[in-house]
Amino acid sequence: MDHLFSPYKLKSLELKNRVVMPPMCQYSVEKKDGVANDWHYTHYVNRAVGGTGLVIIEMTDVEPDGRISDYDLGLWSDDQIPALARIVEACHQHGAKVGIQIAHAGRKAEDAQVPVAPSAIPFDEKSKTPRALTTEEVKDMVEKFRLAVRRAVQAGFDTIELHGAHGYLIHQFHSPLTNQRTDEYGKDLTRFGREVIEAAKSEMPADMPLIMRISAQEYVEGGYGIKESLEFSKVYREAGVDMFHISAGGEGPIAAWGRPGTHAAYQVPLAREIKHTLDIPVIAVGRLDEPALANAVIGQGDADLVAVGRGMLRNPYWTLEAAVRLGKETQVPKQYLSGFPRV
Repeated sequence: MDHLFSPYKLKSLELKNRVVMPPMCQYSVEKKDGVANDWHYTHYVNRAVGGTGLVIIEMTDVEPDGRISDYDLGLWSDDQIPALARIVEACHQHGAKVGIQIAHAGRKAEDAQVPVAPSAIPFDEKSKTPRALTTEEVKDMVEKFRLAVRRAVQAGFDTIELHGAHGYLIHQFHSPLTNQRTDEYGKDLTRFGREVIEAAKSEMPADMPLIMRISAQEYVEGGYGIKESLEFSKVYREAGVDMFHISAGGEGPIAAWGRPGTHAAYQVPLAREIKHTLDIPVIAVGRLDEPALANAVIGQGDADLVAVGRGMLRNPYWTLEAAVRLGKETQVPKQYLSGFPRV
């Protein structure tokens, strides 16, 4: 039976275990130039030293005004490639594979003077009202995603993740709450996401898997649920997505009628439904930092990989400690052997 420390292979991506460090923004770019610095290097390489199978670099944006804040990473320039390549190479030396999340914040770009979005609908009453992209600008945005993926491939990443969740631009296009367009990108809510996927695949090696993060449920009145996310995920799968990273929410203020639970594994049923209905690999996420629980998600076949976010922020060696607690074999750096009991 598969478990958290069994190896996993998807196309050319071969992982030593099923543990994923999900993308988590660090807001730590110092010169607002989108270039990774020593903080990012230390942050990600430490998790590779700590035994993580797949490290996914935080939300990295396709243009300066596509960032949540001016302190976020970017891949709109070739000048941003070397610092990321340095992180990838170092993580590889410690046995981890590395992905990167390519994104645009859309109406949630807090530091943009005028954010852009599918439609001129602000996130909330405190947010800036975005400008609706013209049809030509939407097509240009697809090209910006394509070029960012090209740079990610040049940097040596093992997989690419497109951010289609949490109320950012791709999510804004496939949600009827935020896309009220009348052009081709409004008549077909999946068109933008589909074109971004196809553009990404055109730049990726044929054997490199494409991951897409989605919000499988919207926690706002009138928002979509699992039925609708299954429908758009099927379209995205056919366009070239090889694995889905299943999250939820993010498109608007969470009101009382849609508030999610705060219990452990509250999003796992969404991952399970998409995995088995669409017959596609998935990453589960959401309060899964108890090793026995993370192991059960794999063992029960609810997901193929498990992402541990906050738990890994607290402890870069979460994976090594999980192996000890589960009685599973894993490779501990020789410098740290005395700190870990033998399995």
